[in-house]
Amino acid sequence: MAAEDKTTHNTTTSSSRPESPSPPPPLSSPLMPSPPKSTTSPFATEAVLQGKAWVFGDDINTDIIMPFRFKSRTNDPNEMAKYAMYGIDPDFPKKISKGDILVAGRNFGGGSSREQAPVALKYAGISAVVAESFARIFYRNAFTIGLPALEVSGIKGQMVQGDPVLINLGEFTVTNGRLGHVFKAKSVPDFMRNMLLNGGLVEYFKKNQKFPWT
Repeated sequence: MAAEDKTTHNTTTSSSRPESPSPPPPLSSPLMPSPPKSTTSPFATEAVLQGKAWVFGDDINTDIIMPFRFKSRTNDPNEMAKYAMYGIDPDFPKKISKGDILVAGRNFGGGSSREQAPVALKYAGISAVVAESFARIFYRNAFTIGLPALEVSGIKGQMVQGDPVLINLGEFTVTNGRLGHVFKAKSVPDFMRNMLLNGGLVEYFKKNQKFPWT
């Protein structure tokens, strides 16, 4: 059995289990369209992401994101995607649109060390996760598989369901298109940003044939 990760990326507090959010209203966004992909890899992440916000609360753990009973069934990421956020809303993958952005409170992704949770979100169509803090292992796994994870203090209170969101991975900023507010995410090393743009750790190595420390 995989070790459980109870260490969070920031100090966290407990809260009651959040209710399933209602479907967002239609997106009407003044945001600029996304530019071409940053590399030729089919796994590459766009430098600018935009989509509707899906807002959740604190302490969304990996058993909510991808319940264990489904983790053991398959290694197919497209199959995993069918169960993304199943612990809150079994129909979540059917409701979202490709490129939508998940916004959450503190301690997102606590629990299992397995990579299935971020994989399920990415293949379901979620282009990024923005949270007030992340569990350490989920945060690391998200970067490894090329799912942008941006830490922004107080972001849950700055978004409502369906808000148009724009993420600039070059500047590591998050913009609420409804309000026009721009939030600076916690900075990460250039290597980690480049890893996201390339589509994850494996794709980074395929492109560069080395890591910065080699």
